[in-house]
Amino acid sequence: MLARIQKAMKEKDEGFTLIELLVVIIIIGILAAIAIPVFLNQRKKASEASVKSDLRTVANEMETYYTDSQSYPATVATTAGKASVAGTQVQLSAANTVETAGTQPQGGYCLKGSSTNTTKIWYYNSTTGGLTQTAC
Repeated sequence: MLARIQKAMKEKDEGFTLIELLVVIIIIGILAAIAIPVFLNQRKKASEASVKSDLRTVANEMETYYTDSQSYPATVATTAGKASVAGTQVQLSAANTVETAGTQPQGGYCLKGSSTNTTKIWYYNSTTGGLTQTAC
């Protein structure tokens, strides 16, 4: 009896059928169709978070300058990945720019941050103390 079972197992073809392979490929395709858009959305959110972080960092530098001289610097300029706040260089994330916005609130400042990786522009208004997408 054992010999007959062993002989049957040796003669049996081993491997996957075409239907089994197609089912696996379809499942992998469905998982990829779900995961890729979610991944791309996370990259966009990461770029926006990077801009917000750089705006807060430059705002901290502006407040430090204010503590020392009792006035805010007139402009913030970005060159080669660095923001210049009254001679002090602040390292920015790659592809980000931070600069002073056109209108300055009374007794404060307004910063504009953007990135080449996202279309959203963020503003930091010192009088309200927060980030917003509307210009100051």
